[in-house]
Amino acid sequence: MRAVVQRVNGARVTVDGRTVGEVVGAGLCVLVGVTHEDTAEHAARLARKLWSLRILEGEKSCSDLGAPLLVISQFTLYGDARKGRRPTWNAAAPGPVAEPLVDEVCARLRELGAEVAEGRFGADMKVSLVNDGPFTVLLEV
Repeated sequence: MRAVVQRVNGARVTVDGRTVGEVVGAGLCVLVGVTHEDTAEHAARLARKLWSLRILEGEKSCSDLGAPLLVISQFTLYGDARKGRRPTWNAAAPGPVAEPLVDEVCARLRELGAEVAEGRFGADMKVSLVNDGPFTVLLEV
């Protein structure tokens, strides 16, 4: 699994003009990509890492501050544009594999005590956020 993690001061995802997920104030916006070899254990490891990652103000984590996370599926994180001008998506897991694993990340975060907002899998989503810092990191588990 691959995740782009952005420290935010507010983030929202809309579908058809309606807000489907939002965090208000300090938190994380997390774009999650799934590849073919990923498992529920990868999802659990990613959730633990996200919950304890010390990138919020004062080197605090979401677990330290009770900060919310907005988790959004993002198959394009496994796009490959090294050849030609059009990316390929061969490394991205198909929806029936990826969706349950993104759901598993969210479920595991909630088990840890996190407040989790979500995007809508497979939808044409519009994401807006205020990147705080800016501070963005790439995680792979």
